[in-house]
Amino acid sequence: MNTILVIDDEPAIRSAVRDILADEKYRVLLAEDGVVGLEIIQSERVDLVVLDVRLPRMGGMDVLKEIRRLKPELEVLVVSGHGTIDMAVQAVRLGAFDFIEKPLSIDRLLTAVRNGLSMASLRAENRRLRRAVLREDEIIGDSAAIREVRDLADQAAKSDARVLITGENGTGKELVARRIHAASERVRGPFVAVNCAAIPDTLIESELFGHEKGAFTDAVSRRIGKFEAADGGTLFLDEIADMSLAAQAKVLRAIQDMRFERIGGQESLSADVRVIAATNKDLEAQIAAGRFREDLYFRLAVVLIRVPPLRARREDIPELCRFFLAQRNGADGRGRELTEEALRFLSGHDWPGNVRELRNLMERVSVLSDEPLVSEATVRRLLGAEDRPPTGPGLIPEEYSGLKLLPAKELFERNYLVQKLRESEYTITKAAQAAGIYPSALHAKMKKYGIESGE
Repeated sequence: MNTILVIDDEPAIRSAVRDILADEKYRVLLAEDGVVGLEIIQSERVDLVVLDVRLPRMGGMDVLKEIRRLKPELEVLVVSGHGTIDMAVQAVRLGAFDFIEKPLSIDRLLTAVRNGLSMASLRAENRRLRRAVLREDEIIGDSAAIREVRDLADQAAKSDARVLITGENGTGKELVARRIHAASERVRGPFVAVNCAAIPDTLIESELFGHEKGAFTDAVSRRIGKFEAADGGTLFLDEIADMSLAAQAKVLRAIQDMRFERIGGQESLSADVRVIAATNKDLEAQIAAGRFREDLYFRLAVVLIRVPPLRARREDIPELCRFFLAQRNGADGRGRELTEEALRFLSGHDWPGNVRELRNLMERVSVLSDEPLVSEATVRRLLGAEDRPPTGPGLIPEEYSGLKLLPAKELFERNYLVQKLRESEYTITKAAQAAGIYPSALHAKMKKYGIESGE
């Protein structure tokens, strides 16, 4: 059911328009002036506004301008009385889709309302389709900080220079790497991503350079490594600071000479690869502590891009929220919007998990909220859901109460490991030590439970 807001200072006109529209099965909201109307627009989901141009407290033209600022996608039908036609024409120029004159004709009113709702539906579908075709490498936001990141990425794409991307977990480092690849001459080649933190030390060399059949116990066939797989394209080495010094030495040689050997092989191989690396750690501090090779750092950091945390670009949060909700709305058909109060609250949150955390929250909002216009209270509840203690009866959390013993144990083990990984910033060796297991065992369990780095 479409919702129509009628803003008119004449009670008789408001009542008449309400009755006409209600007979056509529209939901109708009434406001006696523009100030009240704007409050309703910010607290209710409205599909179309019927707006009188002459209003007390705040003139109709000012109300229209404020609607365009708050909800640029909202269709407005202007109602003009005798002597206000020029104002109505001006209103159309300011963004109203049509105007009708008083005294109101029922047929003219209903035709205009239907046209406006049809136009709103068409524009919404166009917005959805535009969002659906956004490239994977789209970086959302218009803050100075994120514009600088985009500009640096676009500059880097013009050459084959190696790039080092730094930033906290969840800031979108891989997104920046994909943008560089997509804007470069290597776009037709593969983009191969390797999460160095998720690969045990014993397997990293095989993962990067491949191995020959029989090179070690489990090498039952030849396997090409990521360097070969990325030939003609881009190799993205994520969380490179988590590599051992021995693995760093091999990577250094490979990117210096663009030559390498598979494990167990004698042949020297080459690959035409552009290397982009990323880390959430302070590499200069890692170098000073003897945990990262200085020569590798200088080889990688030909172009250095620092991706800011979300708290450093708060002005981008409303746009990011709308973008993520639009993606979900397109996926499941459930339209969701946030109130201005909810957006203000989200813009003030510190977001320790950065854009990844915000995206996760918007997915929860889309799935778990029944409100078309989602309130601040709902957002607060969903944002704090992970931090609340169990409230169910008995000794176990409610999420376990309906499970058999084995699934409950597996759910606990998965949640426990994710917690240990978060505490160690997804450093496999540290997380394994904290959990009291071997890194290889942790890697196997991550694979079993589908745990990804940065989850």
